[in-house]
This record gives sequence, C-alpha cells and structure tokens, in this order.
Amino acid sequence: MDGTLVSIAFVQNFPALAMVPGLVAYFAAGVGLGAVYFNAIWWNARLFARSGLGVAAIALVIGRFVLLGGALVLASLQGAAPLLAMALGVLAIRPVIMRRHRAAPL
Repeated sequence: MDGTLVSIAFVQNFPALAMVPGLVAYFAAGVGLGAVYFNAIWWNARLFARSGLGVAAIALVIGRFVLLGGALVLASLQGAAPLLAMALGVLAIRPVIMRRHRAAPL
C-alpha cells in the first residue's frame, strides 16, 4: 500500500512539460482521424448521389460516427487534456479537407 502512495505522488508531481509529447500524439491522432472522417463525408455524399447505393451510404454514416465517437471516448478516458487535444486535431484538419473537396464534382 505504501508503494502505491509513492507512485501516485510521483505521477502527480510530473512537470507539465512531460505531458507535451502525449498531447502532441493525441493531436496527431485527431488530425488523422479527422482526415478519415471528413473524407468519409465526401465519399458519403458520392454514395448518396448515386442511385442504388443507399445501404452502403448508411453503413458509412454509421461507421464514421462510431469511429469518431469511439476514438474520442477512448481519449476522454485518459482525461480532459487528451480529449481536447484530439478534438482540436479533428477540427484543425476540417478546413483543409473541405477546401480540397470544394470544387471536385460528385
């Protein structure tokens, strides 16, 4: 029991800079996840535009929500800072992906 208290005190006394590499990793994971998510929106629009592919389009909608939601829930289990870093990564890549697909035809 005494060793546990020592390890808890050690973790609580980490300097804030020790968290930076982990937060950068969560941000990078958020960028990758956001790129997949927002590209999937484009693929989803293309599937809905084609006739007869409604089931695939609905499956893609469900899949991208589950992927994004699951990843954010896993990040939230690590604390508020990892969740915010991942969410910021998702939001940071959004304008890049949307600008890339803006002029492309369906």
